[in-house]
Amino acid sequence: MTNANRDQIEYWNSDKARGWVDQQWRYDAMLEPYAKRLLGAAEIASHERVLDVGCGTGTTTLAAAAGAQDALGIDISEPMIARARDRARERGLLNARFEVADAQTAPFETELHDIVISRFGIMFFDDPVAAFANLRRAMQRNGRAVFVCWQNVADNEWVLVPGTAAAAHVPRPEVGEPGAPGPFALGDAGRLRALLTGAGFGDVGIEPLADSILLAGGGTVDDAVEFFRSTSMGRALFADAAPVDVARAIDAVRRALTPYQTPEGVRLGAAAWLVRARR
Repeated sequence: MTNANRDQIEYWNSDKARGWVDQQWRYDAMLEPYAKRLLGAAEIASHERVLDVGCGTGTTTLAAAAGAQDALGIDISEPMIARARDRARERGLLNARFEVADAQTAPFETELHDIVISRFGIMFFDDPVAAFANLRRAMQRNGRAVFVCWQNVADNEWVLVPGTAAAAHVPRPEVGEPGAPGPFALGDAGRLRALLTGAGFGDVGIEPLADSILLAGGGTVDDAVEFFRSTSMGRALFADAAPVDVARAIDAVRRALTPYQTPEGVRLGAAAWLVRARR
């Protein structure tokens, strides 16, 4: 029995993370620019076996399976994996498999996978070096890893704009030490490179991706506000606040997002890393 990533496992199997399943299409639409860049950089061949880490509801696993021999998606969230399996059945993709597993500790078959991919699913490990080393063991010799992860929160308008507006009216939640498990844990490129090389990877390349995304995947400002309230940051900001303060904060978020409204939806800047490495 291991205690690795216990807090993350508890969170991603709680009602707090249910929004990822209930609003799957919004997350997919919002993250589509990065999914395209990820899969384009991966250059998956028809004979290759793919391991998708932190696959969530399976979007990138299913896309990879369409052009691969086999694609295995893993995630610590049982509700997300259940939804991913349903989607594979709906599409008749027999070569797309899903397992509830922690990439840091899972007993992968060694030297099986040609490529490891991830769309924002690898920033949550208690021990990133151990996790990357475990994934490396699962890869064939000279296998490759390709993933996207967020840059620092200060470089991401889609979080900074609504978060700053809300934080003027409600207590700021504890964010932990720099590099603590969370969406922006790998925001420092130097630290990210050191983690990968410390796990035994070589030929590490880290490319900045500057883009814009539609908060909530599109829709009105009110849609974007409600979506923000459902995110982990929104929940943390409003959890211990008085109702009157929450109301003020929501109004502030609405005002802050209004200038970013476009015909497609609320569009804000986003910054990620596209990472490549070799076993």
